[in-house]
Amino acid sequence: MPTPRPPRWYAIPVRVLLVTFIGTLISFAVSLLLGILGTVIISALRHVNPNMTVAYRAVALPVALVAGGIIFVLALAMEIRHYRQSKTLAAIERVS
Repeated sequence: MPTPRPPRWYAIPVRVLLVTFIGTLISFAVSLLLGILGTVIISALRHVNPNMTVAYRAVALPVALVAGGIIFVLALAMEIRHYRQSKTLAAIERVS
């Protein structure tokens, strides 16, 4: 049986930032699309020109910032938990 490799802690920030960046981009894109659709529908119902800055400033940006913060905290917690578990398993395998 091959000897287990010790866990690498320096990969944690890279993975956390990558997951946070991708998740923030996806949430921004989805919320911007929904904000644009909502702005167009409401402006059509009110018979006024749509103001697209509302879709960006009032909908997409705050949603992306909140989602990015939540994703960052959860990804960091999961990576730390994974690091601790792999470190414990490596110690158990060394003893046995």
